[in-house]
Amino acid sequence: MLRSVRNLIAPSILAADFARLGDEVNNVAPYVDMVHVDVMDGHFVPNISLGIPVIASLRKVTDLKFDCHLMMQNADRYFPELKAAGADLVSVHLEVYPDPRRAAERASAEGMEFSIAINPPTEFAAVAPFVELCDMLVIMSVHPGFGGQEFIDDSLRKMESARNFIESHDLATDIEVDGGIGAANIKRAQDAGANVFVAGSSVFGKKDPVGAVRELRRQIESRESV
Repeated sequence: MLRSVRNLIAPSILAADFARLGDEVNNVAPYVDMVHVDVMDGHFVPNISLGIPVIASLRKVTDLKFDCHLMMQNADRYFPELKAAGADLVSVHLEVYPDPRRAAERASAEGMEFSIAINPPTEFAAVAPFVELCDMLVIMSVHPGFGGQEFIDDSLRKMESARNFIESHDLATDIEVDGGIGAANIKRAQDAGANVFVAGSSVFGKKDPVGAVRELRRQIESRESV
């Protein structure tokens, strides 16, 4: 890689105990870089998760960056409410927004960072024309909608394509990998080009979430990009 990149850990609260969500997040907060918040509408994906009131409540107990992954239709309609609730970055799906320029403009108008996510069947070439709009690109390494799925190896190829594109165009866009990431494969994702790592079950599903995060951190810091 030509550009030095930041390697960041973003635990997904979808795998946390919602009855004690604030405590779960604060427990790992000193060891992570942001919180990954999955918002699902039951239409784009066959599941419903937390919404704006939960985000607002969680914002009261942490200053961590909120990386809000909007697995939903009409996501940009809710940008003002998401910003007011405490969102810092919003990710919309290319499969919902085949031309995401208007959504990018709306996110910028609200003072939020913008990201595009692509599902496993979607090739990098489909999102390449819009990477310059993005603070971050999300490559789904599982099918969206449910936690605890197995990592899809083919996503590594798309990470490589994305990293080559970003470097060749001298962009600062982060590449986030979302789904099935743990200590056994985080290095593979990093070597392929990812630098933001969403980890749900491999953090909050463990008896020692802090120890799990430390191990993930050890893995990526032993292979820092140069």
